[in-house]
Amino acid sequence: MTAQTPSPSAPPRTPLRASLHLGRGRVVARDFARLRLEFGTQGLRLDVADLGLGGRWVSIAFKDENHGAFSRVELNAVVDGPEGPQGTSLSERAFGHGRFTWLGRLPAGTTALTLTPMLGEAGLSIAEFTVTVRSRLALVGRAALRRPVLTAQALFWRSVGKRVRSQHRLARALVPPGLTGYDTWVRHFDSLSEADRARIAAEVAQWRDPPLLSVVMPVYNPGVRVLEEALRSVRDQLYPHWELCIADDASTDPAVPRLLARASAEDPRIRVARRPENGHIAAATNTALGLARGAYVAFMDHDDVLPAHALYEVAKAVRREPDLDLIYSDEDKIDADGRRFEPHFKGDWNPELLYGQNYLNHLTVVRRSLVEAVGGLRPGFEGSQDHDLLLRLSDRLDPARVRHLPVILYHWRTAIGSGTFSDAFLARAEAARLRALEELVARRGWPHRVERGPLGFNRLVRALPDPAPRVSVVIPTRDRAELLRVVLDGLLTGTDYPDIEVVVVDNGSTEPAAKALLAEAAADPRVRVLSRPGPFNFSGLSNDGAAAASGPLLLFLNNDIEIAEPGWLTEMASIAVEPAVGAVGAKLSYPDGTLQHGGVVLGVGGVAGHSHPDIGPDDPGYFGRMVIAQEVSAVTGACLMIRREVFEAVGRFDAERLAVAFNDIDLCLRVRKAGYSVIWTPHAALTHHESKSRGKEDTPEKRARFEAEVATMTERWGPELRNDPYYNPNLARAKALFRLW
Repeated sequence: MTAQTPSPSAPPRTPLRASLHLGRGRVVARDFARLRLEFGTQGLRLDVADLGLGGRWVSIAFKDENHGAFSRVELNAVVDGPEGPQGTSLSERAFGHGRFTWLGRLPAGTTALTLTPMLGEAGLSIAEFTVTVRSRLALVGRAALRRPVLTAQALFWRSVGKRVRSQHRLARALVPPGLTGYDTWVRHFDSLSEADRARIAAEVAQWRDPPLLSVVMPVYNPGVRVLEEALRSVRDQLYPHWELCIADDASTDPAVPRLLARASAEDPRIRVARRPENGHIAAATNTALGLARGAYVAFMDHDDVLPAHALYEVAKAVRREPDLDLIYSDEDKIDADGRRFEPHFKGDWNPELLYGQNYLNHLTVVRRSLVEAVGGLRPGFEGSQDHDLLLRLSDRLDPARVRHLPVILYHWRTAIGSGTFSDAFLARAEAARLRALEELVARRGWPHRVERGPLGFNRLVRALPDPAPRVSVVIPTRDRAELLRVVLDGLLTGTDYPDIEVVVVDNGSTEPAAKALLAEAAADPRVRVLSRPGPFNFSGLSNDGAAAASGPLLLFLNNDIEIAEPGWLTEMASIAVEPAVGAVGAKLSYPDGTLQHGGVVLGVGGVAGHSHPDIGPDDPGYFGRMVIAQEVSAVTGACLMIRREVFEAVGRFDAERLAVAFNDIDLCLRVRKAGYSVIWTPHAALTHHESKSRGKEDTPEKRARFEAEVATMTERWGPELRNDPYYNPNLARAKALFRLW
């Protein structure tokens, strides 16, 4: 069954006609073999009102012809209410080879299931879609075998009438154990079957005017075997419309030009130029670029390997979005035996991260006219020539015309036959990387400076305006004088910033020591104390504090923060004043030095979670992410800076529906929706004694409030929670550990 392209105003309504079979493991709907979702539509709606599935435990299974670890469609259950249709996202689980399953209790009153394309995909084919009613007794038995503690909790909450909590724990208990190891992931999610190859070939054969892709390869004395493998990987591409442009940089091994001559004679798509003298990688790459005729050029090293579907994925992206200027993919490494390891699953376009490191790396594909416009690669930047090119390209790039493909499309060979980097070469590469950023700062006329950061990555140190804008620090608090005294002392005596105002919002302190401290603090002309007794409402208290503050920069700060070094506030303020920046967050660590907050990842645990939780103080994080400033989707309200004008424009914290939890996430998402970036910096480092004054979510009232706030977030931001642009969809979301499982 093929869904027709719908009108822009409503998704297509394709009735799902099937009889309902109750009972253990009976399929209730399986009368179509294939659904095709067209890009740019609102997806497909399957009517299930007559099947009575609302409130029942069911499993929904389907096959996405993509072979990856994440589904390219969003599955939703729709309830038609008095205020119109309301959708609930159903987060499916991948089982490999394109198969996905969701198991759980559908919302009462479910009338339809919807499938919506995600990640800008076009023409998706969904096969073998089934809906199966599951017996509650059988599910409890299965859950008890997998996770007996959670199952016991589910039964307890059911016995006391807390159905929602019971259902949530039973659903968690039913999740099967994950797979382990990258080799296992490759077998299940990144291995092309013969059916995959046939499907790709058939699809490409139907394309009209397929784009020509030019692969450019500088060559200098590689091992003949690895060069042969590199050439073979291009010739074996499932997408045939390519040319391989090779510049032999005066190789001294006679076997190299012989091999290249033979390859070009055998395949006219391979074009070779031999340079009369060795000019190093930038000059050789430019020579190869001079041979290119395609609208896009893909950069490839002489000893690396492209998987068979690499150029197909690139061409598919270009056909879907013809205005793209830059496309890049995920990558991994291969050793001498061809074993794949150390995958790099990247995020979407992140200019702030690019200042610090070339996180794009391979496979990178750029519109040829744009590469030519910036003058190609520059000699003198060897070792960081690609990073320099990307920084120069970024001057001209529209973020909407950059696309990250979350697929492994490049195998980077570890040093074989050509030695390893010496310390001297590494130092030269770091110096070139630093100079590339220095020149970007000069081109853009910024007053900033550049310095070597941790692990040799770049650090952009922004200059504050003169005079420095006032920072109004808003601190909600109640009692716990020993905590509040630490943060006040740190702000007023341990912070090197010229204009600080502190607004303490007292939520009804009763302890004598706290009252005395508040009176003492109020005597300082830099401090104001507001009395706001009543139930704890972080959003309301913060909004009141912001309204009373006078500075153009607002810093929302928990009362359990400890200042660790004097320059932290200057770092945050220098970023927050930039017009394109909406919010800034800091690096927060527990007292033992382990990480508490490295930015927020959406979708973790259902709504959001902190990046790299509990890593050690010397752990740089996933590919150095925890030592480099970067854009993120959100930062914690425990230490969040925002310009007042932005805070007011996006509607402040939601004090009505998000009184305690997720108000910071919601605020940051509204900031990003308004077109601003959210930046996390590791160069503002603080200690966080998390939630000590508020306590845990350990009472029925607090749990009920928390569950309502979860519901608000999923209702308001469901699609965004499934698609954090800065966290790769292949990575697990149980915790933001940047791991596969």
